[in-house]
Amino acid sequence: MKLSRKWLSEFTDIKASDKEYADAMTLSGSKVEAIDIPGSEISKVVVGKVITIERHPDSDHLWICSVDVGGEAPIQIVTGAQNVRAGDLVPAALHGSTLPGGVRIKKGNLRGVKSEGMLCSLKELGLDLHDFPYAVEDGIFILQEDCKPGDDIKTVVGLDDSIIDFEITNNRPDCLSVIGLARESAVTFGTELRIKTPEVKGSGGNIIDYLDVEIENGKLCPRYTGRVVKNIKVGPSPKWMRERLRASGIRPISNIVDITNYVMLEYGQPMHAFDYSCVEGKKIVVRTANEGETLETLDGNLRRLTPDMLVIADANRPIGVAGVMGGGNSEITPDTTTVVFESANFNGVSIRKTATALGMRTDASGRYEKGLDPLNTLPAIQRACELVELLGAGEVVDGIIDVVAADIKEVKLPLEPSKINSLLGTAISEEYMIKVLTALGFKVENGIITVPSWRSDIEHYSDIAEEVARFYGYNVIEPTVFRGAAVQGGLTEKQTLERRLNDLCRGIGFTEILTYSFIGDSDYDKMLIPACSPVRKSLRILNPLGDDTSVMRMTGLPSMMEVLGRNSSYRNREARLYELSRVYIPQNGAILPDERVMLVMGAYGPKENFFSLKGCVEALLRSLRIGGVEFRAVADNPSFHPGRCAAVECSGGLLGVIGQIHPKVQDNYGIDTPVYAAELDLKVLLDSRLPEATYRPLSRFPSVYRDLAIVCDADTPVAVIEKHIMNAGGALLRNVSLFDVYTGSPIPEGKKSAAFSLEFSSEEQSLTDADIAPRMEDILKQLKTAVGAQIR
Repeated sequence: MKLSRKWLSEFTDIKASDKEYADAMTLSGSKVEAIDIPGSEISKVVVGKVITIERHPDSDHLWICSVDVGGEAPIQIVTGAQNVRAGDLVPAALHGSTLPGGVRIKKGNLRGVKSEGMLCSLKELGLDLHDFPYAVEDGIFILQEDCKPGDDIKTVVGLDDSIIDFEITNNRPDCLSVIGLARESAVTFGTELRIKTPEVKGSGGNIIDYLDVEIENGKLCPRYTGRVVKNIKVGPSPKWMRERLRASGIRPISNIVDITNYVMLEYGQPMHAFDYSCVEGKKIVVRTANEGETLETLDGNLRRLTPDMLVIADANRPIGVAGVMGGGNSEITPDTTTVVFESANFNGVSIRKTATALGMRTDASGRYEKGLDPLNTLPAIQRACELVELLGAGEVVDGIIDVVAADIKEVKLPLEPSKINSLLGTAISEEYMIKVLTALGFKVENGIITVPSWRSDIEHYSDIAEEVARFYGYNVIEPTVFRGAAVQGGLTEKQTLERRLNDLCRGIGFTEILTYSFIGDSDYDKMLIPACSPVRKSLRILNPLGDDTSVMRMTGLPSMMEVLGRNSSYRNREARLYELSRVYIPQNGAILPDERVMLVMGAYGPKENFFSLKGCVEALLRSLRIGGVEFRAVADNPSFHPGRCAAVECSGGLLGVIGQIHPKVQDNYGIDTPVYAAELDLKVLLDSRLPEATYRPLSRFPSVYRDLAIVCDADTPVAVIEKHIMNAGGALLRNVSLFDVYTGSPIPEGKKSAAFSLEFSSEEQSLTDADIAPRMEDILKQLKTAVGAQIR
């Protein structure tokens, strides 16, 4: 929001310099982005009066002018302009002057005739015809302002101003106005705020004879206020209005259009003016668009409307997109004689969606989408009509149409000084709080605060505390020790587990990666996931960046394979990567998915195989104290090699999967070496953790070791054999470890020999053969019964 300090002075008197003003406003919560001095590049340019003019003796297009610039004697300036006459007042750039763009003017000779400066055009002063409609575009700027020779041209043309550019946050739409910023300024500097109530004399007649207004959707349009002005005289706006619009970054157009823009800037209420002769049926209807309706907007583009867009219509057709832009079919033209002024309040979310869908963003839509004050429509339209009468631009018809279609409720909060001071760590008096709040427009009576309608951001006592604190001064609040009950911070179990996993993965040689949570259907195709798989039922993004980012992933493996494939294409001979990948699992009957974090590990290289990755996973699970871990061979996972894949199970259920990636999947990602991957569910990990380990002293008695070699079917997993040995070994068996697997002569075909080392130990006595023998017999019996194993 650009604020002219000359305009600001109409509402409050601030004596501070521009920098002092900007610093104070920023400290009180209205952040200043920049300070712009429009005439900063112009110096030593004054009003000059042409006394005489004669032709240059050696040129047929140059003129020699004697110009009075307010000094003791006229100066001589040679110009090539053809529109200058004796008696004209013109901008004269003297010797040593500067102009916009870094142009410097020096005296010199033009074809042998001395020239002590330059007469300036509009463009050379950084202006155009919108700023001074009476000027000519390709000649010297002939001034019609009230000025005299020697006057500084910046003062004459309105460039003697300071423009303060504020960054207005979305929760403060009231500050998108001169009045709103004037209120903030007055409270910041403790000055008087002058806001005049608009006065409209009227010219007779009755608006009911001209217009009727109907609101069909009160949720999208809580209030609509309209007035009619007849006998319009379309023409340029006065200089003061053009200056203020230009300072605010808006181009002056004509008096009626400029009035609507001026009120929008002053009051923060967007307005629009319709040509009354184009309003069919003498009726305005605020409704949603019908299917298939179109409207050519003021920018000349044909807009296709949809039923969720709010429009301003007459009895037969749309004449404007509500809150965004008017239609070309009701545009103000030089032939317009009667206009309808519209000042309405619209739902901010609706305006935002409409502007986005149509690809339009205007000053009006930018304000509406932040949520405007519904009570502001009436004073704004009164101000517009007051300006019409002030400028002599038309006659205001008596009467106002003001349709309120939704309840406008006041927000009331208790004033709690002790609670506010406790929150802020201050000792601010109640009187000071009331003073600040009253100056901001709040009403405080009997300990109850009535929030003004333009402050929709105030909902809680903490908001009141912020209002007090920002004017009391954050910079003067003394640091205090935290009071109240201490709140213990710390990490959740899930956060602790994630940090532990990061440390463990890095410790075994894996490097962390970070990928996007959205993938495409083609990624599922690359992973050979069939169309009927539940994994395909992913959440779809309504407005994806592209087909390759159109769904929220249900597995992190495609993202891992993409990164491994990229590393392979860069000719990295080996890679070990991991990611704590977030996946999104749709829930029946629920809007939001189940967001889960998965540990995804991937590796390739000359030293990698199924068992190396399995060893890494076992090391992780052992370090995390995951109970009941088992690996069960599976052959139906389409993304993995059917003979080298296992489901990882634990006491908490199915933990995940580990194995070699299917060769076809590997080829799909351009990797020419076997790839091994694992995906583990952190939620199951968390649920399966055993209690923290407790110290148990080493036994005072020596352990006894026995080797056991058995012959069993070749497809019997070693893990199954180890499980049966532990179950049959009883309390004395402390550990089982495989040390040999053999196939070949003399082992029968289809069989294998597996040799295990068994450790027996007791904390009460030294074990003898008599203690061990029964345990060994029980182990052999269970192995024979369970897997058909025979001792070798």
